[in-house]
This record gives sequence, C-alpha cells and structure tokens, in this order.
Amino acid sequence: MKLTVCLLTFNSQRLLEEVIAPLAELADEFVVLDSGSSDRTLEICAGFGLAPIQRAYKTHSEQMNHAVALARNDWVLCIDSDEVLDARTVEEIRGLKAGPEPDPGTAFRISRHWHVLGREVRAIYPVSSPDFVVRLFNRTRVRFNDAPVDDKPFGFAHTEILPGRVRHDTFHTLDEIFHKLNVYTSRVVRYSHVPPSLPRAFLSGFFAFLKWYVRKGGWRDGRVGVVAAVYASLYSFLKYFKAWYLKRAS
Repeated sequence: MKLTVCLLTFNSQRLLEEVIAPLAELADEFVVLDSGSSDRTLEICAGFGLAPIQRAYKTHSEQMNHAVALARNDWVLCIDSDEVLDARTVEEIRGLKAGPEPDPGTAFRISRHWHVLGREVRAIYPVSSPDFVVRLFNRTRVRFNDAPVDDKPFGFAHTEILPGRVRHDTFHTLDEIFHKLNVYTSRVVRYSHVPPSLPRAFLSGFFAFLKWYVRKGGWRDGRVGVVAAVYASLYSFLKYFKAWYLKRAS
C-alpha cells in the first residue's frame, strides 16, 4: 500500500520537526499545504526536502480536502502540525503498508491525547481525551465534511483503531487559547446557524463550566483544568452572544 501524508501548516515551527520526523518514515509522498507561514515553517520543511504548497485558509475541512485532492496515492494520512505520532503508531502503519491492501471502505482511527499548556488533560471542549479521530483512509471513499469547526471525515463503511497514541499538543499559551476562542466562535456564527439569544449565552456559559470542570473531571487537572473549563464556558457564551450582537446590529 502506497501512502500520501497530507500535512497542514501555518506558523508551525514550534513542533514541526517533531511532527515531520515520524511521518517521513511512512510517507511515499508528502503533501504539505501551508496557509502563509511567516516563521521558520518553510525553512524546516526544506530541511526535510519538502516544498509546501501555498493556499489561503478558509476552513480546516476545505484545506484538508484540497490536500487530499492533490495526493497521487489513494491511501492518505491526514495530520495537523500540532500532532505527533508515537513509535507504536508508526510501527502499526508501517505494518499496514507492508501487508495486503485494506478494504477501501475501511478507515483507521488514531488515539489522540490532548495536551493543553504543556500538560495532558482529560477533556477540552468539545471532546474528552483521548478521542479517536479518523485520519487514515482511502480518498476514493472519504472526504472531510464542511463543518466550520471540528470537521470530521465521512464516507467510510467501518473503522478500526490503530494501536499507539498521538500527542495533540495544542493551546500552548493563554494567548493562543484566547485567539483560537475568538476565531472559532466567529467562524461557527458565520458558517452555521446559531440561535441569537443573550439569555442562552449566559446560561450555556455557566452550565458549560460546570460540565467541563466537574463532570468531565477538569478539577483533577489543576489550574490547566480551570483553563479548559473557562475555555468551554467562554466558547458556549461567545457563540450565542456574537449571534445575538450581529442580529441586533443588522
């Protein structure tokens, strides 16, 4: 089985060498789609012999589907630049490549463990950690849906979980958390229907904090758990608040 690795980058220098190294052991072809990096991302890619293709970013799904469309192989592994494969995952994918080609209707999930501010957490809105995301599939059957945030692949008949784990080292600083919070909520309001309700904004924000801090176990993650719960609360609040404000302003 020949495999194309599809990697999305944007100012990804912090982890990029660590991300690319295990992927380079697996890739028969590399498609790197960059959305205008101004840091050392392009230089790091060049060090691995990779030449990123430039494309303006609209949504994650659109960007990833474009990368998949550029692949010359039907089997693709789709990875973001803050996801690091461990040795066990690399070994399992190498075994898949060496064996009989899987049924094209089969997609493979990875066990993705979320790290926030440098610490592994039990949950970060809207998922528990680990979550099991489809990232290895046959592109003749599967594409990413058009959800503005938290898009997912669809079209496969069934899935299997790959042994191993992937470190999702996201939200590295508080500034990054609040920046993404603003970007994600604006994108949700822009591309999907969010009820414009101010009371719902306050209520959902309050109950989101309780859910993610108490029920999801954020209290066991110390101050990082508080950050994760505040993120969930503000996300819930802002999407309804922004929808309410935009409707009143129109």
